[in-house]
Amino acid sequence: MSTFHATTIFAVQHSGQCAMSGDGQVTFGNAVVMKHTARKVRRLFQGQVLAGFAGSVADAFTLFELFETKLEEYNGNLQRAAVELAKQWRSDKVLRKLEAMLIVMNKDNLLLVSGTGEVIEPDDGILAIGSGGNYALSAGRALKQHAGEHLTAKEIAKAALDVASEICVYTNDHIIVEEL
Repeated sequence: MSTFHATTIFAVQHSGQCAMSGDGQVTFGNAVVMKHTARKVRRLFQGQVLAGFAGSVADAFTLFELFETKLEEYNGNLQRAAVELAKQWRSDKVLRKLEAMLIVMNKDNLLLVSGTGEVIEPDDGILAIGSGGNYALSAGRALKQHAGEHLTAKEIAKAALDVASEICVYTNDHIIVEEL
C-alpha cells in the first residue's frame, strides 16, 4: 500500500541567526503529488523552538505531538527533550515503526532526531533531511561558506530549498521559512 510522504527540510545557524525551511509537496507513493502547500516547519514551545519533518505525514504529526510533550515536560530543554523522544521512539514497539525524521532547533542548538535513537548535532550548523535533503545541504553549505555577512540565515534557508526544488522531483518551490 502506498503512503503519503512529505519532503525536504533545511536548517541553518549563521551569524547568530537561525532559520528552517521546508517545501510544500506531499507525494502519494512515487508518482502522485497530492498537495503543494503543506506546512512541514512548525513553531513549538511558545515559539522558541522550530521543528521540521520529512517522511510519512501521519507519523510526523505523531512525532510533533510527542516532541512538544517532551519540551513541556523538560521546560523547553531542547537537548533533553530530543534525547528522551529518541529513546521513547526507539524502544516503543508502535513508535519504532514510524517512518519520519525531525530537525529541531532553538537559538542555541540544532539537532537531527531519528527513530533509530540518533540525536545528532552537526559540526557546521547545517542540517537537511528528506528526498531533496542532500541537494539543499550542498547548496546551503556553499552559500554559508561564501556568504560572510552578505546573507542572513533566512536567505540561506530559502535559497537552499530553491536549489533543491529545481533538482528533486519530490520537492516543490512552495517554501515556508521560519526564523528565530
